Amino acid sequence: MAHLRSRRRLALAVPVVLSLTASLGFLPAAAQAAPRAESTAQAADAGTYAYLVNTRTDRHTISSVEKAIAANGGSVVVAYEKIGVIVAHSANPDFAAKIRKVRGVQSAGASRTSPVTAAGTTDEGAVQYLSKAQAAKVAKSSAAGQEPLEADQWDLRAIGADKASRIDPGSRKVTVGVIDTGVDDTHPDIAPNFSASQSANCVSGKADTTYGAWRPVDADHYHGTHVAGEIAAARNGIGVAGVAPGVKVASITVAQPDANSLFYPESVVCAFVFAGDHDISVTNNSYYVDPWLYNCMDDPDQRAIVDAINRAQLYAQRKGTLNVASAGNSNDDLDSHALTDASSPDDGSPVTRTVDPHECFDVPTQLPGVVTVSATGVTSAKSYYSSYGDGVIDVAGPGGDKYKAADTPSKDGRILSTLPNNQYGFLQGTSMASPHVAAVAALLKSTHPHATPAQLQALLKAQADNPGCPTAPYDGNGDGVVDATCVGGKRVNGFYGYGIVNALRAVK
Repeated sequence: MAHLRSRRRLALAVPVVLSLTASLGFLPAAAQAAPRAESTAQAADAGTYAYLVNTRTDRHTISSVEKAIAANGGSVVVAYEKIGVIVAHSANPDFAAKIRKVRGVQSAGASRTSPVTAAGTTDEGAVQYLSKAQAAKVAKSSAAGQEPLEADQWDLRAIGADKASRIDPGSRKVTVGVIDTGVDDTHPDIAPNFSASQSANCVSGKADTTYGAWRPVDADHYHGTHVAGEIAAARNGIGVAGVAPGVKVASITVAQPDANSLFYPESVVCAFVFAGDHDISVTNNSYYVDPWLYNCMDDPDQRAIVDAINRAQLYAQRKGTLNVASAGNSNDDLDSHALTDASSPDDGSPVTRTVDPHECFDVPTQLPGVVTVSATGVTSAKSYYSSYGDGVIDVAGPGGDKYKAADTPSKDGRILSTLPNNQYGFLQGTSMASPHVAAVAALLKSTHPHATPAQLQALLKAQADNPGCPTAPYDGNGDGVVDATCVGGKRVNGFYGYGIVNALRAVK
């Protein structure tokens, strides 16, 4: 899986993003260091490509642009009129250039560098399945009132989620939407809290609500099921417990069904709009949008991607949805002015480029109003892989760290959760930290049902515990080399933002 959060995120206060918030239109160009891969469809092999066409939102403009799309050899997949985003397919190599000249079009570009057929999640390393023998050993260590495998869930205790569930497990009126690889809703720990009516498959860019369409295509697409269990695995005497075991969880599938499981922009646009239209209180986004790790505004294709997804996620916010996203696993300082991106585009031939994360954006985590999450391990220290950045990270959550052994039966410092086909396993990554934060946000929404997304974000920051910057040089993997520098104070800093979320405080 290419992109389940091995990324980084962008600062909220950059002028280019603020202008996008205000206008939902053209974004001012931002400088970006060369070299960089050419991202236009013309540079790729012949075939049908997907495009994002961003327009004014009046019906006359959208109708006129749809006619221009057809006249230039394109076909409309779906038009999201309320945000002025049209998803189109075309085999015309000049399609984007011609459509950009059409009256009413504010930005347009290819959403990928390869033809339509073929993720960007943020887990770090392969999953480790929990064997039956290990499960039996853990079950013997679980105390009365705990779930059978809860003794291995150090992360629940780290944020007071075990105690919080006795006070308030969360409201059935609150749903967390897992925008991911799909969720196995037949898993006995997920089934009691799963909301089929708020689930869909958005892979094509258009929501498919056929029953079961939201499920992972195979067991290798396990990421979304693991995330869902972290959020809302039921306290039902089976397996594990979620941070918010009383809330509902929904699946909005965006990963391509092949081995790469890429998360393309049109799929994510669909997901945010669907979440906003289906009363989803919180979305969890443990990925970056393919094919660009950073989307630079001087590239017309990447510019269109940022524009379209920002319109969609702002629409969800206006409808009452808080969007939570992982910061990435590159151990990058997202407040620096020069980072190396050697992975983009990940659906074609990557070209090494130097980018400024203040100008080239990791989407969706750097978009305005999105909660950006770093990861911690069993000692509450920043995980060795987690990206960070002063003024970039909002809060932190348990994501696991293989270098820090847990005081649990399995001694595993990663995060234990649900996997497809009634299985359980360990993963680590900011992919795992983000759902902890999304779940705490769901508990806050349960306690404060009328809170807006902005108010929920403020509450998240207010109840967090900040360990402050480490007093000794940070050596995440113990090799004697300083791996990162924390900037900031006890209240707010680059490693933890406003601090590690606290479920117990959230319900109190």
